[in-house]
Amino acid sequence: MLDDLLERLLSEAADPATRHVGLGMLLARAHNTSRGAMNRALRPLGIDVRGYTMLLTLRTYGPSSQRRLIDMTGIDKSTMVRLIDELEHAGLVRRERTPQDRRAYSVTPTPEGERVLAEAREIAADVGERIFGRFRPDERDQLAALLRRLVEPPAPAG
Repeated sequence: MLDDLLERLLSEAADPATRHVGLGMLLARAHNTSRGAMNRALRPLGIDVRGYTMLLTLRTYGPSSQRRLIDMTGIDKSTMVRLIDELEHAGLVRRERTPQDRRAYSVTPTPEGERVLAEAREIAADVGERIFGRFRPDERDQLAALLRRLVEPPAPAG
């Protein structure tokens, strides 16, 4: 039924409001499909997309405070605390006192976290190919450019 509803909403060329709702629903469905496939594939490693993102962020930027991780990933504070707690409990990250500020902690991947990240990267490549493999490289670039335009704030009017 959702496919029928989406097609009807997206075909309403005369009603932009209806088309906009359809586009939003289609974007949400694409997100849910992608995230669900990735979560299912990562489950044997004991992580999900959020955990993979965190390990990847730490690999990319190095040890970071939770505040910095929040700023870089857009994950809200309470979710970040839970996520770091889960990763720490699983032995994938550790919290260490920051030398500059003894009240603050830096989150660091453990050797086990690095191992899991390496496996997760292989899984992500496979899942990504299943999801996005039907697009040519130039179409993937175009999709990324369109989605960036969607999420970036519009330029100020000149």
